[in-house]
Amino acid sequence: MNRPRRWQKRKTLLPQSFQWLYFFMLLVIGGLHAGLIQLLAVLKISSIVQTHLVLAYWMLVALLLSIYAKQSVRKTYDEPIRRLADASQKVAAGDFSVYVPTTHTADKYDYLDRMILDFNKMVEELGSIETLKTDFFTNVSHEMKTPLAVISSNAQLLAQQGGDEARRTEYTENILLASRRLNNLITNMLKLNKLEKQAISPMPERYDVCGQLAECVFQCEEILEERRLELETELDDRAFVLADRELMELVWTNLIANAVKFTPVGGTITLTQRYAGDMVEVTVADTGCGMDEETQKHIFDKFYQGDTSHASAGNGLGLALVRRILELSGGAVSVESSPGRGAAFTVSLPGAEGKMEYE
Repeated sequence: MNRPRRWQKRKTLLPQSFQWLYFFMLLVIGGLHAGLIQLLAVLKISSIVQTHLVLAYWMLVALLLSIYAKQSVRKTYDEPIRRLADASQKVAAGDFSVYVPTTHTADKYDYLDRMILDFNKMVEELGSIETLKTDFFTNVSHEMKTPLAVISSNAQLLAQQGGDEARRTEYTENILLASRRLNNLITNMLKLNKLEKQAISPMPERYDVCGQLAECVFQCEEILEERRLELETELDDRAFVLADRELMELVWTNLIANAVKFTPVGGTITLTQRYAGDMVEVTVADTGCGMDEETQKHIFDKFYQGDTSHASAGNGLGLALVRRILELSGGAVSVESSPGRGAAFTVSLPGAEGKMEYE
């Protein structure tokens, strides 16, 4: 691996001028020593006095050189390393806001500057991880608290004496719904965690995605009728993709469930399949409330729910799961939406050379 040119410019912390300065200083000192000996001889000073004067001269020279060397080493080595050590102690104590300035400018970086830059980058990444961890536990706690509160309150009502059969049935249904929501949250968390750690490896196969979409719609038929939603489809008889069939079922189930959740009673959900070069694109569109640009930027983030009025119907992990599955499958997902005009999620998957055969 080739290093950047600016990294190659400084291979030592001490500047080259330090070496040449010492060289010329010693030459000057040697010349002064010879001149001092000549001067003492001309002045006919006794040998004992000459010896003491020469010793005093070299003691002064040694003292000045030692002070200069100490200052140079302190400025070049000690101060930056001390700053780095102090910053490391702060990071070890949990402070990820520290920043260590480099010793030189960018065009004169040496290996200590590179170490400082890497340290700053490491601290920045650790700070991001800490923030994500804090947000994760906060969101998980919030998502679990709601269904647990529903289960607890309805269980207490059931435990009370009295009450008609209709109320007991209502309490039981509330407990079951909250339990399912909690179960879905934990299941999605485990699946997303395994996908992010690549503990689940996609097993691509050639299969008919149109047939799979029809099966997913059939599973949602009851709720579509209950909410009086109209379903429109523009699908080929068959369209083959190369993807993991089981993981893609999660994708379609989440996207269709989202469309159902945000589409008002009597609205329309549209499934469209088309070809884009070597890719097969499937769009799930609805006539729901839509979303603004800021919501679209975060819609695939974990636990993000742009429309809090529907928060009880989900846990904010579905679209994060969708994106991760498609990243591992060589596909992609995008969204087009505007407030009050619904949303359209488009999934792109690698085609499996089945287009021409069935056109």
